[in-house]
Amino acid sequence: MLTYQIDAKDHGRRMDSFMRNLLPTAQFSYLKKLLSSGHVKVNGSPVEAAQLLKFADQVTLKESSKTAAFLARITPDLDILFEDSWIISLNKAPGLSVHRTEDPDEVNLVDLAETLLQKRDGVGRLRPVNRLDKGTSGAIILAKNAVAAGMFGKMIQEEGLGKLYLALVEGKLQKQGVIDAPLDGKESQTSYLRLFHGGGVSLLAVYPITGRMHQIRQHFRMIGHPILGDKRYGGRALTGFTGHALHSYKTTLVHPATGEEVNIPAPLPEQLMRLLSRYGAVSEKTLLDTLDQLPASGPLPA
Repeated sequence: MLTYQIDAKDHGRRMDSFMRNLLPTAQFSYLKKLLSSGHVKVNGSPVEAAQLLKFADQVTLKESSKTAAFLARITPDLDILFEDSWIISLNKAPGLSVHRTEDPDEVNLVDLAETLLQKRDGVGRLRPVNRLDKGTSGAIILAKNAVAAGMFGKMIQEEGLGKLYLALVEGKLQKQGVIDAPLDGKESQTSYLRLFHGGGVSLLAVYPITGRMHQIRQHFRMIGHPILGDKRYGGRALTGFTGHALHSYKTTLVHPATGEEVNIPAPLPEQLMRLLSRYGAVSEKTLLDTLDQLPASGPLPA
């Protein structure tokens, strides 16, 4: 029996995401069978794919020659949050571009994911169906084929995605609020909850009501509380920190192929956890407990 202790970087992760990252080259059907057959347990009990793991949980996996072979394979450094036959969702690192850039040597998320899926499944081109700025971390959804891209693109256009971000900003804000300020002449609204304050910074849960380009980054600059590391929009530079302190923490959608609600949590990057510790804004345990209790939506405009 193989045993794994859940630490802070995997707190809040889906069970199927944990297994996919443990065995990234395994076929989707094999992982599904491991979970449904009871070969994987959490704290001694059977587990479902969508169950969220918590700090100090103990995951056990029944050993076999097949799992040993998958564990031995070297794979690209990708954090897979969710995968089915239609899409794959990845936890994008800050500073990593989603698409190819003008620099042919710059690594990007799509190329890394295509390399993995081409070797594992023979899947060709992947198509992003949502976007994140280069400096922002968190969940990116990639469609595995043109049909899936069309379905998910239409769903996002008509219904949108439920999005919850975490942002570390300058200064102390009121406990909650709504920023209502047009961007490029279009109505733009962002709501937030202050989770912690310390060391001259605040950790916020941010809920974009509209979805304009750079909306969150621009809105917090406009109210005098720029995001740390976001030099383009007035944030202070951070030594040893890639990107800026904005993380897409939870994404919720209604799957257009199944009609089921899918929740995709994206555990915090380790460098953001270290940054929070540096400013003394919150202890690791208190942070994880608070994240478990966050509401699905923020305050609404008056």
